[in-house]
Amino acid sequence: MFFEWGIHQRRFVWLVVTVLAANRTSEKPITPEMYHRIGSVTKTFTATLLLQAAGDGLLSLDDTIDQYIKGVPNGDEITLRQLATMTSGVATYSETRVFPGDPGADVHKVWKPEELVKIGIKDSPLFDPGTEFNYSNTNYVLLGLVLEQVTGESMGELTRKQIIEPLDLKDTSFPTIEATSLPDPHAQGYTLQGQSSGEKPRNATDWTASWTWTAGIMISTVDDLLVYGRALGTGKGLLSPTQQQERIDSLASDVPPFDQPPLEGDFGYGLGLMKEHGWIGHSGVIAGYNTALYYNQELDAVLVVETSSDIFSGDCPEERPTTKGGPKGTPCDLPASRTFKALARALGEPAPAAAQ
Repeated sequence: MFFEWGIHQRRFVWLVVTVLAANRTSEKPITPEMYHRIGSVTKTFTATLLLQAAGDGLLSLDDTIDQYIKGVPNGDEITLRQLATMTSGVATYSETRVFPGDPGADVHKVWKPEELVKIGIKDSPLFDPGTEFNYSNTNYVLLGLVLEQVTGESMGELTRKQIIEPLDLKDTSFPTIEATSLPDPHAQGYTLQGQSSGEKPRNATDWTASWTWTAGIMISTVDDLLVYGRALGTGKGLLSPTQQQERIDSLASDVPPFDQPPLEGDFGYGLGLMKEHGWIGHSGVIAGYNTALYYNQELDAVLVVETSSDIFSGDCPEERPTTKGGPKGTPCDLPASRTFKALARALGEPAPAAAQ
């Protein structure tokens, strides 16, 4: 584990990177410029593009999904806003029999977005739109398809033009669904997905990420995420002040359904953002990699944690495999999440609760 502390944009930004090694064979350590898969942090990009499209008059967050895509159960009631806030009732394709474990039975299969949606809607609806919360990758794949339709651009081009280039994110990309390799230099990613506790981790570096698309396919570096995290938390360079306030307001824990279990207390999931105890941002998990990206307005601080492992540790249930000889007597958690919480506590600010 190593720590790097730095100053960014004239304000203190705290950065921590933690790994066992960038490569288990060579034991070469990870460095901040290495590329990582950022998993569901991609959702923050997708939701930002959705808000930008609304600001440009290309769509309304209160449009129903059937105005763009037919065949979604309750599609004449589900709004784009509900898709973005995970309150649509559309099931997540990644928890079906076709996906017994991320990224599915075939780690090299190229999944098309339309295939993913078809799987997700087969188990839908889970509940009436707007009445409950359910974290669903299908929601964000649907939003990606809507954005391509209203803009006439591919999601890769749209992300590059609207976010990556304006923020000068030199090492961030939205790869094609066919791409499997990470740019150099990159850390090797290790996972126990599809295995049992105590087994030797598998190298998932070149596994397909196509199954995530606009829900989790992007690649970035710590340096870029520091810049992006500040823009995400403040809206500067991404959204108008009015839109950013709308985004922050969507996180309120007293707004239904966030007053219902398990989303109790100072927690919210809004328009592509997570919130707890003053930290806003998103985490990301994909085979071999784990990311935490959060901004704290009171501290004006961005925290980025990147790990080359998505392996849980602690007192985990049987369905969450851990490595042999891992720590006991501590809550089950992911490596980036655990490190982020420790750093947040060191800063005197609470951090998101352990994974459930």
